[in-house]
Amino acid sequence: MRLSHGFVRGEALSCIYHGWSYGKTGNCLRIPAHPSLTPPETIRVATHDVEESDGIIWIALGQPAARPPRFEGLVPLRSLTVNANVAAVEAAAGAKADPEGLVSPSQHPQEIRLLLAPQDDQTLIHVLLDDKSSPSRRIAASRTAESLRRMAEDLQAKVQAS
Repeated sequence: MRLSHGFVRGEALSCIYHGWSYGKTGNCLRIPAHPSLTPPETIRVATHDVEESDGIIWIALGQPAARPPRFEGLVPLRSLTVNANVAAVEAAAGAKADPEGLVSPSQHPQEIRLLLAPQDDQTLIHVLLDDKSSPSRRIAASRTAESLRRMAEDLQAKVQAS
């Protein structure tokens, strides 16, 4: 079970499966099955620099080179994983990502922005839209993102088949 499925209690992140609790520096604080045991320092998880900006949580795997970009006027709607690379997502959207990783799909240039995060053979898409969007526009944006996901995965499958 991934620790990302865990829960925060106080200043600790706890594993939902074992209940082990970890502190800010990644050290194990508590093992419920052995309440009198002080966990050894060797039991720890990796930690990363994290920053929230405009409703998006940014994680730096190394030392961050710069602060995260600001996307003023945009709010996150949802995130989804696409089983395709960035090139397939850009092709499905009909537009290339800008230097910050934002794509404005050609079919909906003013309504939706996609923040792309490549991950091996997948792409994580964070869907952003105008902070004043109505509920019906939010639903439409979510459906657009699903449609783009299917198109990108179909394009990727065609490339792999050839």
